[in-house]
Amino acid sequence: MTFIHQTAIVAPEARLEADCYIGPFCTVGAEVTLGEGVRLDSHVAVDGRTSIGRGTHVFPFVSIGLAPQDLKYGGEETATGIGEENQIREFVTIHRGTAGGGGVTRIGDRNLLMAQAHVAHDCQIGSDVIMANAATLAGHVEIADRANVGAYSGVHQFCRVGREAFVGGYSVVVKDAPPFAIIQGNHARCYGLNRVGMRRRGYAKEVIENLNHAYRLLLSSKLNTAQALERIREEISGCEEVDLLVEFIESSKRGVVL
Repeated sequence: MTFIHQTAIVAPEARLEADCYIGPFCTVGAEVTLGEGVRLDSHVAVDGRTSIGRGTHVFPFVSIGLAPQDLKYGGEETATGIGEENQIREFVTIHRGTAGGGGVTRIGDRNLLMAQAHVAHDCQIGSDVIMANAATLAGHVEIADRANVGAYSGVHQFCRVGREAFVGGYSVVVKDAPPFAIIQGNHARCYGLNRVGMRRRGYAKEVIENLNHAYRLLLSSKLNTAQALERIREEISGCEEVDLLVEFIESSKRGVVL
């Protein structure tokens, strides 16, 4: 059975699935949908057209779905969508989308957002992502699956962080952070393939070697980016991860951290 603490304020129109827990001093707005087993510990504010998926645990003093910190926002009907089995720790803020940015802020499944992390309007976060303490995403940022954003790092508007990229703590990312790489610094630079992380996640030795060769061509050769990509195509074939890296660089609108 769903439990609602006597000090919580839950709009009658809110939709709560089975076994939700609404702790002390929480507020849940009229357009909110909470999936089965969602837990709001205490002092959590959920508002706007927001859905939170099954098994997500929201810790104290989190705000989800409130109006974005965008001066162009005029109160238009936009949304926030959060997937299943996420852990959203203390003081995290997640703002709803804007009409100019697609209208929805979206977070996937099984993510860990540590204390004081911020997800701004229209961000798109995949699954199995870790945002460490006080990691901050500006508007319209895209974070691919299994990426890590280190503590106190900031990602500029419209930037992308590629699949399984590792952004070190206290970094400032102003261009796209490529997949499978280590990115660190202010402004952030790419330090090559995250080989340790790839081994821990069970990637085949051949895949790691192919990606490492691709990054050597991009970072350590005297080739420009276009020339390096052409050499990668010539020398490495049949590797899905290398193809993803090449496509990520070629599709970048802001440029890539190299």
